[in-house]
Amino acid sequence: MKYITIWNLPTGNYNATVARFLETGGMPPNGVKMLGRWHGMSGQGVMITESDDPKAMFAFRAQWSDLIEMTITPCLEDADAGAVLAGMAKH
Repeated sequence: MKYITIWNLPTGNYNATVARFLETGGMPPNGVKMLGRWHGMSGQGVMITESDDPKAMFAFRAQWSDLIEMTITPCLEDADAGAVLAGMAKH
């Protein structure tokens, strides 16, 4: 399953977050594959990951919970969403 992760970096945690990111590379734990990550200039960023293990995704969230606000949402690609929507249109 793919996940969209959006984070917000509070100004008060900027230096500590940068230090941890530079130390660890911000990589997710085993069981989570990062497909891409983008950093906005506003302190907000987004990452797309893939995992079959929701506990690994929770561990990733927990690793950063002391520094940043993070929202993780399961998501579908267009083809899968389209198939669901097409099935709904038949009813």
